[in-house]
Amino acid sequence: MSLQAVGILGTGKYVPEKILTNHDLEQMVETNDEWIVTRTGIRERRIASPEEATSDLAFMASQEALRNAGIGAEELDLIIVATVTPDKFFPSTACLLQERLGARKAAAFDLSAACSGFIYGLANATSMIASGMYKHVLVVGAECLSRITDYTDRNTCILFGDGAGAVVLGPVAEGRGFRSFELGADGGGGELLKIDGGGSRIPLDKDSTAQNRHYIQMAGSEVFKFAVRIMGNAAEEALRKAGINKSDIDLLVPHQANIRIIQSSLNRLELEEDKCMINLDKYGNVSAASIPIALAEAVEQGKVSEGDCVVLVGFGGGLTWGATVLIW
Repeated sequence: MSLQAVGILGTGKYVPEKILTNHDLEQMVETNDEWIVTRTGIRERRIASPEEATSDLAFMASQEALRNAGIGAEELDLIIVATVTPDKFFPSTACLLQERLGARKAAAFDLSAACSGFIYGLANATSMIASGMYKHVLVVGAECLSRITDYTDRNTCILFGDGAGAVVLGPVAEGRGFRSFELGADGGGGELLKIDGGGSRIPLDKDSTAQNRHYIQMAGSEVFKFAVRIMGNAAEEALRKAGINKSDIDLLVPHQANIRIIQSSLNRLELEEDKCMINLDKYGNVSAASIPIALAEAVEQGKVSEGDCVVLVGFGGGLTWGATVLIW
């Protein structure tokens, strides 16, 4: 018995209204616009309002994805939210989203794989639909990274922003949809990108808060070297599994972390920049939300057509990585 082909039925995104520009950051830390743009490609990022939490961003993106898919929330069988900034330890952000959407028959859980989380979520959802366990799954990447960013640390505060992207997955015609996944992890690099405080090892208390251990810490140069290597490796392995050549790629949608990392991936895959979706200049690094936001914008801008070969690839804390190949 062949497995059901699974693809994306609809995409959606949401970014908060508030914009934090590089010039704004110049007033906060010792940095400047030229330095940030040259090294990262980022010009501005979105910041959630005090009233907005991750589930609020996820809700807005999910509504759009459901509309574009022509699927009602009551038809969803499962909701997966990839995030490192949940509203609460529990209940999961996915459960909060399920209630707000009115997706009463849907199971729901959160997934933590940092910036790779959305692709991990796609892999989970695809396998469940392909096996016949479920029919329609909502996969969301949503983050409020501004809540875990130290705005006195010029090495990290220039990078991160807030937002959410969502897709509805379901059955598609044979020959369409996801053709392969490549997921990986290297826990030995866990110290390179982390938040120490707030878990069971270092509970959030006065001491850990005073030491800023509830904020993102990153060994930037080491993460950069890892990302340059792994983005190309993961994409090439996903292509190999799918039996598709680099020359057949119509659109690359990479994790939006750093323009130099993206350019190295383009070189590795022998692609021109016009075959890559790049929006990190507007949003910065939005972790698990980065790829689905970029994908939703690519669809909005007509960069994706039926039958196109699309490659999604990302890396993140853990260390983790993921790539997938799909025929649109």
